[in-house]
Amino acid sequence: MADVRPFRALRPADDLAADVIAPPYDVLTDAEARALASAPRSFVRVTRPEAVMAPGTDPHSEAAYQQARRNLDALIVEGVLREDELATYYFYGQLMGEHRQVGVLAGASVAEYDRGVIKRHETTRPDKEDDRTRHMEVLDAQVGLVFLTYRATDALRALTREVTAAEPAWRVTTDDGVEHALWPAPADKVQAIREAFSQVPALYIADGHHRSAAASRVHAQRQSTATSTFLAGFFPDDALKVMAYNRWVHHTGGLEPAALLEAIGRAFHVEPTGDPAPSRRGLVTAYLAGSWYQLSPKPEILTDDPVASLDVSLLQDHVLGPILGIEDPRRSQDISFIGGIRGHEALVGAVDASGGIAFHLYPTGLDQLLAVADAGEVMPPKSTWFEPKLREGVVSKALSR
Repeated sequence: MADVRPFRALRPADDLAADVIAPPYDVLTDAEARALASAPRSFVRVTRPEAVMAPGTDPHSEAAYQQARRNLDALIVEGVLREDELATYYFYGQLMGEHRQVGVLAGASVAEYDRGVIKRHETTRPDKEDDRTRHMEVLDAQVGLVFLTYRATDALRALTREVTAAEPAWRVTTDDGVEHALWPAPADKVQAIREAFSQVPALYIADGHHRSAAASRVHAQRQSTATSTFLAGFFPDDALKVMAYNRWVHHTGGLEPAALLEAIGRAFHVEPTGDPAPSRRGLVTAYLAGSWYQLSPKPEILTDDPVASLDVSLLQDHVLGPILGIEDPRRSQDISFIGGIRGHEALVGAVDASGGIAFHLYPTGLDQLLAVADAGEVMPPKSTWFEPKLREGVVSKALSR
């Protein structure tokens, strides 16, 4: 059962939240990070410290990690960030268009992560684990949320309604039009929230595999109560919005368009389409040489395997790998992954400007993600794109106590 604990958040003063909270560090270009970090209270100064250093600074250098620590300390000394006196849970709501999601920000158990009660669906890269581990060690704090999901329960739905019926501590609309709000749970709800989570049989990492792995490594080194949990946002599966995670291959494998379509046609039925986005699970669209095509898998490549049956797997196993030479999409320099929030226009722009072929996928479902994790399997890289993104700086967690 899930051990989800309250904690004392280090968080922005309520009237300064708009100045602090920032997009995730790994979705920003260098130029975007530098623009945001020019604001003295932006949390980007902590998550992307190289943005306030000389151009070309290695973000994984010791100098960058030390700069991040100085920037975090400055926000605390100046009273921009303050630590709450009592441990509690924090309900974090986001509104993007018509989509609303509310999750609980709290401490996830490192022991449960290590035992697999918190289930994973991706492998991690050692270099990224090293980066997140060193960042955490130097800051002596966890400043990025691991995005967890769970199968929704009536008890947690009811508690969410009760807590969020009150006015939030703050409400902010960011430049992308997404509204964010935070409700610290009242003291008389803390035990009920902990008990409700204890009835959740499993948690699943939606995003943040490297952060959770880094937290496990830090705890193995320190073996302290403060490091026995890692900072996470817990969101019910029925509240999340998953978008497509599309692919742009920078070349055509040396094939002319007609020959490439013929090669794809060995595994997929290929036909021209006027619809850039696939209409259902099981279909993929491709943009090549100014035209869109619909790809539907032939029966002989279909399978019941929870991983191999994914649209992204069928595309990888029968097109990207054998035809276009993208054997390891995690490391290949010949493929770019484009979040569905950017729409099909981003795919058209990439191909029209630089050539190659782009693929628009139907969003991987939460049911598929949970099935893969339950089976102890691993999904292909970049299978899911969640929106809205959890902002950084909403809460942080000190590790020294």
